[in-house]
Amino acid sequence: MFGRTKTNRNVNSVRTLIGEGAVLEGKLICETCLRIEGEISGDIECAGDVVIGEQGVARSNVTARELFVAGKVVGNVTVKGKLIISRSGELHGNISAAALVVEDGGVFNGVSRMERADAAVKGVRELPLTEPKTEASEISQAAG
Repeated sequence: MFGRTKTNRNVNSVRTLIGEGAVLEGKLICETCLRIEGEISGDIECAGDVVIGEQGVARSNVTARELFVAGKVVGNVTVKGKLIISRSGELHGNISAAALVVEDGGVFNGVSRMERADAAVKGVRELPLTEPKTEASEISQAAG
């Protein structure tokens, strides 16, 4: 009855919450799913999923299994799975994800790189991320 029991540690079983009104500065490393309703400034490394709530603001480079953005993220994002930007969400930064969904009204400003989980394809050359060309830069290069 009072003996130690061995529990199965599931990444989704424990949640970490940065509540509305909370302000966190520094690097955050967590093995569970994370929800941010407050503000964080600093890198986020999460083995589970990350949710940025409607009131949440992350001035962070984010690494996670999956990311759902209903608030605001300013920084680069790397997710193994799906990145979803809801209609109230904003993401300003470059992303690397297996799947990207931007709902109508959602904002994404940056460069995206889509990679499958099984990205180790032989014979495929990786191209570097570059800034997209604008008409003005193309015209000046042609005139120059």
